Amino acid sequence: MRLQAVLLLFCIGGGVAMSAEPGPDAAPKERKAVRIVTLDPGHFHAALVHRESYAEVDDVVHVYAPLGLDLGDHLKRVARFNTRSADPTRWRLEVHTGPDYLQRMTRERAGNVVVISGRNRGKIDSVRGSLDAGFNALVDKPWILRSEDLPKLEEALAAARKRGLVAYDMMTERFEVTSALQKELVNDPEVFGSVLPGSAAEPSVYMESVHHLSKTVAGAPLVRPAWFFDTEQQGEALSDVGTHLVDLVQWTLWPGQALDAARDGRLVAAQRWPTMISKTQFQRVTGEPDFPASLQDRVKDGSLEYFCNTLVTYALKGVHVKLNVIWDWEAPAGGGDTHYAVYRGSKARVEVRQGKAEGQRPQTYVVPGSGQDKASVAAAVVKRLAALQDRYPGVQAEERASEILVHIPDRLRTSHEDHFGEVARAFFGYLKDPASLPAWETANMLVKYTLTTRGTELSRKSPPRPAERLAPR
Repeated sequence: MRLQAVLLLFCIGGGVAMSAEPGPDAAPKERKAVRIVTLDPGHFHAALVHRESYAEVDDVVHVYAPLGLDLGDHLKRVARFNTRSADPTRWRLEVHTGPDYLQRMTRERAGNVVVISGRNRGKIDSVRGSLDAGFNALVDKPWILRSEDLPKLEEALAAARKRGLVAYDMMTERFEVTSALQKELVNDPEVFGSVLPGSAAEPSVYMESVHHLSKTVAGAPLVRPAWFFDTEQQGEALSDVGTHLVDLVQWTLWPGQALDAARDGRLVAAQRWPTMISKTQFQRVTGEPDFPASLQDRVKDGSLEYFCNTLVTYALKGVHVKLNVIWDWEAPAGGGDTHYAVYRGSKARVEVRQGKAEGQRPQTYVVPGSGQDKASVAAAVVKRLAALQDRYPGVQAEERASEILVHIPDRLRTSHEDHFGEVARAFFGYLKDPASLPAWETANMLVKYTLTTRGTELSRKSPPRPAERLAPR
């Protein structure tokens, strides 16, 4: 049934103020071009889409979900955006609950865009159902966890194209300025040369991503649902957050090119290992009194064996790539999630580092290769950054003893939370002309999810390995 705000607050203590139905004398509100519907928001990324308001998006958002803690947590997050002192948002939530929430959403068509961010298993069925009902879809990663669902993914993307709809993957890391500048420098032959093929032992691309289970998001301690720790629901490291790394490799090395999984990709090796989570830690991050029955078979000596780390090596168009995707419990004081990325070219390496030397802030570097003239590489970096001033005003090259630091003004830096607004604005731009969504986006989604799902399945066939870390700390 449909719940008004007061009843919802009594049921789940959501702390959210929602508008009641307008009275008969209320003036009609202007109908904006984009009307969002949120489907079963089980992950905090669903709320981050609403961290800011958008001129073309209606303030009324219809939320379809089962009544429960996931829904309550989502409403609390949106309420904090509405009530913050600086630049509050204006979202008004109309909540529809019940076990048939997907069917109701597709039947009632309360909007023209659906935001999907929640349980990952079965997500592709929700995406397909939404597209078949005529919704454009802004969908958090990952869309699938199993390689057997690759045909469903391909069919959903084909259905979107046929109906003139936009189905878009939330690849937020493309909007991190250090990664964007890394892409620009890698694609400058005067700076980078050409990418080296590398080998399994010495890959040409290495990325190490460290996330943390206990963290603060949007100014509040993050409460994770217990199901987040069920890898059958959430996925393992490579099949979940690893999608960002696979995407960055393709986006950086072959911009604008459509890749083919069967022709261009080859898995070499994959291994995984667990992060052990104590009962006390689990209680702290979920608010649950104990591990649920669904996880009891993974509890070893009182701690949860959470397989959330993957090391994978693959070749794409002959270039060897190694990705190290890691989940730690909590960041050290003053730290946070970290990203380390190295691309090796014939003239230089282009790196993103984030450690103590950088004050835990990601920075982009160019390191001239052995035998290369540092002055000529530095001059090429200066030339390239000068050409980027219209998009990245104020970026400068700072020469150091053996490398060049790309100095990035603070005004160009945005947070991980900000990136969701940037993704949303890109998506809204495509809505104006769905045909403008590049064909390579669809092709490369299929490559990405082929690598993440099959890489995860390969890792399960190898014995667990000890953690390996190469990023400077």
